[in-house]
This record gives sequence, C-alpha cells and structure tokens, in this order.
Amino acid sequence: MKTLWAPWRMKYILSEKKGECIFCEFPKQDRSKDKDNLILYRSSHNFVIMNRYPYNNAHIMIVPYVHTPSLDGLADDVLLDFMKVVQHSITSLQKTLMPEGFNLGINIGKVAGAGMEEHVHLHMVPRWAGDTSFMTVLGEVRVVPEHIMDTYDKLFAAFHS
Repeated sequence: MKTLWAPWRMKYILSEKKGECIFCEFPKQDRSKDKDNLILYRSSHNFVIMNRYPYNNAHIMIVPYVHTPSLDGLADDVLLDFMKVVQHSITSLQKTLMPEGFNLGINIGKVAGAGMEEHVHLHMVPRWAGDTSFMTVLGEVRVVPEHIMDTYDKLFAAFHS
C-alpha cells in the first residue's frame, strides 16, 4: 500500500463547499485576504493565483476578473493585459526559482480538462530538468519540494519588485 502524506488538504476536505466561483469570489475579498487565497498579483483586468493543489512547485494561474468560459468572451484590452500578466509571471518566476522551462495551458470546456470550465484561466507550470523523476514515473506520486506558503512569499516579493 502506498501512503502519500498531504496534511494541508484536510482544511479543504473539511471546509464548507459553497459551489461559488473562487475566481470571482477571491478577488472581491479584501486584499488582506490575498495571502490566504494565494493571490500573488493583481492587474487592472487579471490576477495571478497559486494553484492550491499544484502539478509542480510554483504552479500558478492567470485569471481574468471577467467570468467567461472562453477567450472570445474577453475584450481586447483584457486580452492584452492577460498576455502582459503572463509575461510578467514568467519574468517573476525566472528571477525567483530559475526554472528551465514552462508549460502553459488553457483548458476550454469540460472534455478539454477544465476543472473550472465556467471561468477561463491559464495554467503556468514551471519545469526543471529531472522534475519528473522516478517518483512520478514508478510511484505515480509528485513531489513538491517546498511548502506552498514559502513559495508564495518568494513569488509575492518577485511579482512586486
């Protein structure tokens, strides 16, 4: 039997699930809640939030404030800002964690793998040589080498410097 310890998930498991869109609700909350909500950065039309259950260390998402299921629901100024925030995110991750590459993806529609299919967002996953090691290949387990809040503090500083 395999055991994978993830004690930080208990808070989520026991929390009340309201069925609301977190991408709409979190940015509406007071900015003093940004760290609890893992929001790293806010622009005029988009924000950056860490994935609470990441595929890899520093897995972030770029999210428009507009609640729409696809890119065609976004105005030109929102799209331009979206890509500028993607660019700023890459720069911030590079100077903080020095990844050797990135996976960027937008899942549109449930069959495409969208977990939050009603609110479009871009996943950015930094990659390093060897980050898919024997643990992932043989054990079907991902190893995230740093606590999410430690990564948050590093990235927050980089996004705002």
